[in-house]
Amino acid sequence: MTSQRRTRLERVRASVGIASLALQQIEDDLSADDVDQEELAAILRELIEDTDPPGGFMASVAQLLIVAARRAEQIEPDGDGDASCPLHEAAALITDNAGMRLIWAARALHPQGDI
Repeated sequence: MTSQRRTRLERVRASVGIASLALQQIEDDLSADDVDQEELAAILRELIEDTDPPGGFMASVAQLLIVAARRAEQIEPDGDGDASCPLHEAAALITDNAGMRLIWAARALHPQGDI
């Protein structure tokens, strides 16, 4: 069982590493001197629009937190929601709050749509 857990944790670490590299690349693109308001709006939309995976990057992160919350509900020692509730709340904040704010920012930069 310990070997299986270690393998699972190693896969998660590798995946987080890949995601971190991807985010660094996006950050580098955002920092470029030649990014104008239209392109910045398009980049922001990529984080939230229904692309692959469905719902965009932000929705995928929220879904990951929901899956973690459901698992926490099953294994919480007291079943009191001390672990699962904050995870559900974090997913809701990403979906409701962060997602909408990205949409508003993209519209403010370029209301016409993507390049």
